[in-house]
Amino acid sequence: MIQNITNVRGIKCWGAHTGVKSMRRDLAIFVSEVPAKVSATFTQNLVVAEPIKVSKKNLKEGKHLAKALVVNAGNANAVTGQQGREGAEAMVRAAAEELDVPENQILVASTGIIGQEFPTEAIVDGIKENMKKVTDNSRAGSFAANAILTTDTFPKEGFVEFEIDGKTIHIGGIAKGSGMIHPNMATMLSFAFTDVNISQKLLDKAFKEAVDDSFNMITVDGDTSTNDMASVMANGLAENKLIEDEKDKNYALFRDKLKELMIHLAKLIVSDGEGASKFIEYKVTDAKSEKEARQLIRVVSDSSLVKTAMFGRDPNWGRILAAMGRAGVKFNPDKVDLYLGTGKNMVKLLDQGTPVEQEVYVMKRILKSADINVHIKLNNGKEEAVGWGTDLTTDYVMFNSVYTT
Repeated sequence: MIQNITNVRGIKCWGAHTGVKSMRRDLAIFVSEVPAKVSATFTQNLVVAEPIKVSKKNLKEGKHLAKALVVNAGNANAVTGQQGREGAEAMVRAAAEELDVPENQILVASTGIIGQEFPTEAIVDGIKENMKKVTDNSRAGSFAANAILTTDTFPKEGFVEFEIDGKTIHIGGIAKGSGMIHPNMATMLSFAFTDVNISQKLLDKAFKEAVDDSFNMITVDGDTSTNDMASVMANGLAENKLIEDEKDKNYALFRDKLKELMIHLAKLIVSDGEGASKFIEYKVTDAKSEKEARQLIRVVSDSSLVKTAMFGRDPNWGRILAAMGRAGVKFNPDKVDLYLGTGKNMVKLLDQGTPVEQEVYVMKRILKSADINVHIKLNNGKEEAVGWGTDLTTDYVMFNSVYTT
């Protein structure tokens, strides 16, 4: 049996085709049986899509409770002015009327091309027609996961379950993302749903930590979108004892499981990077702080020269060191150890800042792998971080040079 978001107690959904996209589903609807606590984070881009503005407003006015989430694909509803704002508000109004709930309990999101007139009528009609179809049948979860895609080549789903005080807790999630992936929150859409009973304060804390360790540690092309949104809805229907103490072992368990799910989704986004031929895991260890380790990973993983070297199977490790040197993090190059390879075959290229002689043909053979690991050991502390990225290929350039045509 397929397990997905529909296995979360009280969560129903549907994915429909409204005609905004010619060949694919383009409208996803998610409904909680009871209003759910919501934690969400949004794009840090100064150019913000209209649904993001509306969802932020509703979260504030609705005291972070939501009954439903509606997402359209095929049009970003960004840089659309008053027409787009009214379109986002119409989505909210239609969903609220169909469910007979306050408008501030409805969240909306959009993805697609920026600057095109928003197809309000088609999407509103789609909401009205399909709200009655929401179900907890597993196929609905797959339909919804497909309905939020743009340039993605496959849907991204995840599910975990675990026990708290004899109650089975479920967390299900979906995501979309392939291009415009560079985290400053997270450049993508991701929606998680859980039946755990937890306080708003601890839901926010767990979600922030999970985002920092997952979506904020990925990159494909260095571009942050106007529509980025990640959220988790917790409806409490598992009926476990309320988790409200940060020192409660059940809080740590929930946080770790949420993080596990979101890292899984983040990796799927990277593996589907536009034109990418390699999935690269970057690990920095023995750093002074986790913050510095994260910063080094983000700069190195986003370096065009590092990514093109990976694409060309060129063991030019000097590009990694050069990127580290401009990351704004103080470290001693004469202490750095650097390893490059695959999970089973890591080769040491730098030992305490001194190059280790390696045969070029051996490294080229290793770099033929679709999964590459880069391990940077600073020998300067006890903290570490992990992140994920891709190579930069000619296919990426060709695809994005004709994206709108």
